[in-house]
Amino acid sequence: MAVPKHRKSKAKKMSRRAANEKRFLGSLSICPQCGAERMPHRICPECGFYKDRVIKAPKSQNEG
Repeated sequence: MAVPKHRKSKAKKMSRRAANEKRFLGSLSICPQCGAERMPHRICPECGFYKDRVIKAPKSQNEG
């Protein structure tokens, strides 16, 4: 039976486990301005709003 010669560090063990946890997107919230789904605590990709103010111009205004 194979036995490891050295103990794996906590960082090595945790990074191996973390690689499998990123498969799922997590929860989504609805933008109060446009109603699109977005990640919580992030700028809405559709309208560019975050916390009742425009942070980034919407996609349609950037083109043209």
